Parts: sequence; C-alpha cells; structure tokens
Amino acid sequence: MDKVTEKQTSVSIWQIAKAVFSAFIGIRKKSGLENDAAILKPIHVVVGGIIGGLLFVLGVMLLVKLVLS
Repeated sequence: MDKVTEKQTSVSIWQIAKAVFSAFIGIRKKSGLENDAAILKPIHVVVGGIIGGLLFVLGVMLLVKLVLS
C-alpha cells in the first residue's frame, strides 16, 4: 500500500524560525527546503524574516553597546 500523506494545516513558530535561520546562514538540505516549500506560506517566511532581521539588528546593537561601555 502507498502511504497517504496529509498536508499539515498548522505551522509552528519553530518551523518558521528554523526555515528563516537556515536561510540567513545559507545552509539547508534539499529535503528540508522541499518540506518547507510544501508547508510554509510566503507570508510566514516574510514575517519570520522581518522578525529575524529585527532581532539580529537589536542583538548587534546590544553587543556594540556592551563592548563600548
């Protein structure tokens, strides 16, 4: 018998964060990319990217503030 795969209807925050983080560092397996493409909607990736970018900028600002103080 063939396995019937059901499309996942809900996406967890961790799946979005994992996809965005792997895109930031540029490392991703092809199977993971295909899985993300099947599950995530573009709005998930855009919002996750904006939040990830803001967290990165705030982290760099905090690090610079700590080093210079």
